[in-house]
Amino acid sequence: MICMLLVAGHGTILETQIKSDVTGLYAHLTGVPKALLPGVGGKKILDFWWETVNTRQLFSEVYLVTNADKYKHYERWATANDFPVENVVNDGSTTLDDRLGAVADLELAIRSRQLQDDIMVIAGDMLCADQNFDIAQVIRFFRSKPGELAIYYELESGEKSYTRGIVEVCPNTHRVMRFFEKPQEGVTASRLASVVFYCLRKESLLYISEFLIQHPDVNDRTFGKFWEWLINEEKIPVYGMKLPTGFQLIGQVGLSDYTKWLAHYSSKQQLSPSKPITCRSFARVGLMGNPSDGFNGKTIAMSIANFWAEVTLMESQTLVLLPHPLNDPTEFGSLQDLFRISRKEGYLGGLRLLQATCKKFYQFCSEQGIALSKQNFTLKYDTNIPRAIVSATLKCLMKFYNITDNDLPKPIRANFILNVETDELFITAGLQDRVVQVYEGLVYMDFNKQLIDERGYGTYVPLDMSDLPLFWLAYLGNPSDSGRIHSNVRQRWLNGESTVVEAMKSFAELTDQARCISFIRSVYSDDCLGPGSLKMVQLARQFGSAVKLPGSGGAVVGLCMDTERLVEMKRAFQEAGCVFCFIVPYDPSVQGQN
Repeated sequence: MICMLLVAGHGTILETQIKSDVTGLYAHLTGVPKALLPGVGGKKILDFWWETVNTRQLFSEVYLVTNADKYKHYERWATANDFPVENVVNDGSTTLDDRLGAVADLELAIRSRQLQDDIMVIAGDMLCADQNFDIAQVIRFFRSKPGELAIYYELESGEKSYTRGIVEVCPNTHRVMRFFEKPQEGVTASRLASVVFYCLRKESLLYISEFLIQHPDVNDRTFGKFWEWLINEEKIPVYGMKLPTGFQLIGQVGLSDYTKWLAHYSSKQQLSPSKPITCRSFARVGLMGNPSDGFNGKTIAMSIANFWAEVTLMESQTLVLLPHPLNDPTEFGSLQDLFRISRKEGYLGGLRLLQATCKKFYQFCSEQGIALSKQNFTLKYDTNIPRAIVSATLKCLMKFYNITDNDLPKPIRANFILNVETDELFITAGLQDRVVQVYEGLVYMDFNKQLIDERGYGTYVPLDMSDLPLFWLAYLGNPSDSGRIHSNVRQRWLNGESTVVEAMKSFAELTDQARCISFIRSVYSDDCLGPGSLKMVQLARQFGSAVKLPGSGGAVVGLCMDTERLVEMKRAFQEAGCVFCFIVPYDPSVQGQN
């Protein structure tokens, strides 16, 4: 692949305002080409791009296209920065009036150097907020698609769409469906801005000459007009890849905007390494319908603050996953101590959850056309409910890499978390837990098969949490894994056993009616549910409490409106060797999102 850095612009507003500035602060920048002005981190703007693309592993050659007026500046820069001077292409123009236009500059370089290869095109005078993005990831995504590639980013709140080329991208195929060059307000709702950062296949280079023939006016020979023509008129497949960072073509802004954006981007660079990111995810209790979530049913569940997983991410030189002193023991009192801990708790701590989440996150972003910055981090966690670690880790990664809800919508996020557990770690799990971890609060969920098949997720509706009654939770000191309970029943359901199929339909209907253990015992044997769980159900009923299995092995959740009997029941559970607690609902609207 060949990389082309374009720096052939003339007579910019910025250059004029620097020359006429009376403060004297910018006198040393008079006459300096815009690509050689200071960028983020103090280095010249062009220095950053040269450092980014200067690798023989990715590019066979890198060319710089400039004009005759600034050629000597770039020749001197090339000599000082070990850039091959023979690869600096002079387009011969000296003024704005005799300029060739950006697309014609590219065509000149291709024709004069007889290039026949895939080409990456980058504006060398473009400020970039993130100095660490992985350009190799861009090339891999380009090569995975049967078309050209346009890089885009999501406009910040203060940026106007009519100042940019705007793309509409299909979220499933990542194909750019429409391109709008500086659209008027109301033409498109998209906030995805294309920048001069493209990849072209060698077999598509002929379109450049064809475009120039059809567009003789130099004012039309911009890349915005080229992509409008290629995508909207010629219907050539072009795919979009998002970089989670901002860009500014400084040739299009004045001095005040240049200094503003430079300060804005520089402050982001300075702040990002120092502040750790900490996120929590919470356990849930199934109130209605479970376990029908794994069988295309309907459920209502609620996240609770009693049990949680907390993950902290800190930027670091290398990627480090820190073991938890309790859940990932590496030191033991004796061989007998190791034997007893291993026999009781097995070998599965939280590190595998951190590692699997990071692996799937990178895979997801690569497949979805999201280029991540080359930043490393350290992850550590604390928890009293390990299965929430994946969700908390994902929250941290999304914040660290600036991945938005548009990039990874909530319904897809729940699927992602489930896939980490089921596909990567082979943990038996249902979608209900993951939906509640993402949406948080009290959530109604319909896992209708048709919806799941058509769009990949069900209908998820947050419910009002005001005036909730006091729920209680009791569990055995050594509860079972709910996955063991589900495993046999799922196979029976897949086999079409009428008892199981009808029971799951009944659970879904009860969820809509909002009322549930006799049905469960008709499907799951007493041995499967466990004698401990059934004894807790019987004990709760002795005190007139509504009770059900919440979806976690060895636990029951209930509701008792009689305060005196509730106190007596709590004592009875404790005397029976159970852990008893009152549920603290987690309401994100009150306590804020994590």
